Amino acid sequence: MTDAVVRQSGADEVTVLAPAKINLFLEVIGRRPDGFHELASLMQKLPLCDVLHVRRQQGGVSLSCPDSDLPEDGSNLVYQAAERFLSRFVPTGAGVTLRLEKHIPIAAGLGGGSSDAAAALLALRHVFSPALPDAPLLELARGLGADVAFFVAPYEAAWATGRGDILAEARPLRGYGVVLVNPGFSVATRWVYESFSLTEKGCSNKVLNFVYDSVGGENPYARQAISPAALRNDLEPVTAGLHAEIGLMRQALLDCGAEAVLMSGSGPTVFGLFRDNRQVDDCRERLARRFRTVIALPSGGGTEKMGWGVVKR
Repeated sequence: MTDAVVRQSGADEVTVLAPAKINLFLEVIGRRPDGFHELASLMQKLPLCDVLHVRRQQGGVSLSCPDSDLPEDGSNLVYQAAERFLSRFVPTGAGVTLRLEKHIPIAAGLGGGSSDAAAALLALRHVFSPALPDAPLLELARGLGADVAFFVAPYEAAWATGRGDILAEARPLRGYGVVLVNPGFSVATRWVYESFSLTEKGCSNKVLNFVYDSVGGENPYARQAISPAALRNDLEPVTAGLHAEIGLMRQALLDCGAEAVLMSGSGPTVFGLFRDNRQVDDCRERLARRFRTVIALPSGGGTEKMGWGVVKR
């Protein structure tokens, strides 16, 4: 995914965009023997990005995350990604300095941490091993987390099965502006999955065959984008059951004229889809008075509009 590198300052320094994502569809099929959940999910990248600056240095990993509360040590997934890449693919003695600029809300269901880790892998490949194929990089990404593999893959949208790391390219949903609303608190993904009650939805043979077929290469959105009417997230009732703000954000977006509304991932961010960019801008202005963070992404915007319309108070 060479287009992830947006600026190169000589051979030893690059700047990479790390996009956010939304889940347009997320079905929890069942619990796997390894303790993870079997998923069927449609993810799409957004033109809202963190920015990662990477520079070669002698020995070790150094990470800074200015203007954020993120850790800057081995507990940060970006740090882990860099360490693992260097250990596996780079001769002893080489190191890297990373500086992460955060624009994506943290622990918000938008994949920011996973995307940042993927950006580190892509940047280090560019600096140290430009000829490294995608396959070993994806293998390394899967070891860091299912969503990391999606952000390494050169797909704008992907149908994900297994625990979310078996990917097939999907047709992206186009022609809609997106408004993201975040209430200002984080939600632990592990808690949401642990709280999901599988007894409420049976695991029928039809569902299992559907997932098996998608793993085999076929997926329902390979040739046609999802319809806004088909949006689904099995995790939304879990998070909404604990946080009433989910319902309030959902209704606020509908009141603004959103054609479809859904919580992304494990939450708590809720997004709305709008056909008219004037509605996108109007909704941003209206909801900025009520909610902590509102991000407007008009249809047709590219990565050059990174963070366009971010309102924080």
